[in-house]
Formats: sequence, structure tokens, C-alpha cells
Amino acid sequence: MKFPAPLIRGTLIKRYKRFLADVLLEDGREVVAHCTNSGSMLTVCEPGSEVWVSPAANPDRKLQFSWELIRVGRSLVGINTMHPNKLAAEAILDGTIVELQGYANLRREVKYGKNSRIDLLLEAPDRPPCFVEVKNVTLVRNKGLAEFPDSVTARGAKHLDELIDQAALGNRAVMLYLAQRADCTSFAACHDIDPTYGNGLIKAMRAGVEVLAYGCRVTAKEIKVVQPISIAALTGN
Repeated sequence: MKFPAPLIRGTLIKRYKRFLADVLLEDGREVVAHCTNSGSMLTVCEPGSEVWVSPAANPDRKLQFSWELIRVGRSLVGINTMHPNKLAAEAILDGTIVELQGYANLRREVKYGKNSRIDLLLEAPDRPPCFVEVKNVTLVRNKGLAEFPDSVTARGAKHLDELIDQAALGNRAVMLYLAQRADCTSFAACHDIDPTYGNGLIKAMRAGVEVLAYGCRVTAKEIKVVQPISIAALTGN
């Protein structure tokens, strides 16, 4: 996924009210950027960090910038939660996510289950449909270990239940964790932050839901899914 317009570098002043961030741009302007990430953003919202924002295509939009990237150590991390579904779709279509090949059709945001929408629905005439839920991962507290979620997520737990239902119907159900960063080698559920979600993921795996994790190469010009991440041992109550 290439950014449609050049990103602008700046320094994060603070993130607040979940969806707002004050950023000091290189040219000296202080602007308010839209933050699409509704999680806690633990480890990826440190004031004083180098960040990158994208300019709005619509000159009439209230907030003229969106927060896209933050530098954590040597790595750039994508924090925009609007991108993972597109990134996952591209990676399926170009063959990067090898586990999800062999389907003739890919659709996004398809209604299913109990008043939900699946992020990606893969279909082929000779096999059951494949329901793929995509989650954006930014949290890294221990070197190389990506974790999800970074805050309590009842919505995320609901999505796991919906996938369990699809597996019970004989369909293929996949939980795909997409880390918008390149410094991760393994993935684990974050039990200490949300034990309900962590236990729900274990339940889902035992019920036949597949769990995949992939990392991305992130630059100021593009974000691209590049490699699989191993799933760490999942334990819970």
C-alpha cells in the first residue's frame, strides 16, 4: 500500500481524547491530526517521538492531517487502523499470505453472523467460504513479541465468537493479526490487559479457528506485508 501523497514529518506533542493528536511539523506549524486508533496505543504514543502525518485530500475536512506513523527505536510503526484490511487484501492477492491462497473471489466488509461484518470473505466454487477477521497490532513490550489487544476489547471478543460460529458451520474461520512494524518475530494474546479476550482466543483455536500473524515493512512511502510471525504458546485460565 503506497501512500497517495507524501507524508509530512513532525514531532508528537501529545495524543488526547483518543482520536486527536497535537503534532509539531518540521516547518514549525503546530497542527491537530486525526488519530484513527481507538486503543490505548501503549508503547506507541510517547510525546517527543518522530511521527509522520498524511495531508487530507479534501480541503474542506475539519482536520487536515491524519497520523500515520511513529518511530519506536529504529522501527517505524503504522498506527492507522484504517489500513490493515487493505494491507491484508493486497497480501492475499499478491500471494504473500500463503495460507489464504486458492480462492477465486475476495470481498470486504461482508455482513454475516449476528449483525456483524467480516473484514474479508474469500470464496471459491469448490471449497467452503473463508471468513477472515483482521486485527491491527502495534503493541511490543518485550523485544520481538507483538501482542494484542492493548486495551480491553469487548468488540474483539465478539468477533472471536462469530468466528467460532462459522467454524461450527463447517466454514473456514481465520483470525489474522497484522503488525504494522517489522521488528516482531512472534505473537501472543495479551492476557494481563484483557484476560477475557486472551481466553476467548484459546477457546476459538480449540473450536477450529485458525490464527495467523504477519509483519510489515513500513516506510514513509509505503506499508507492505512481508513475513509471517510465529504464534507463541497461548495459555490462559
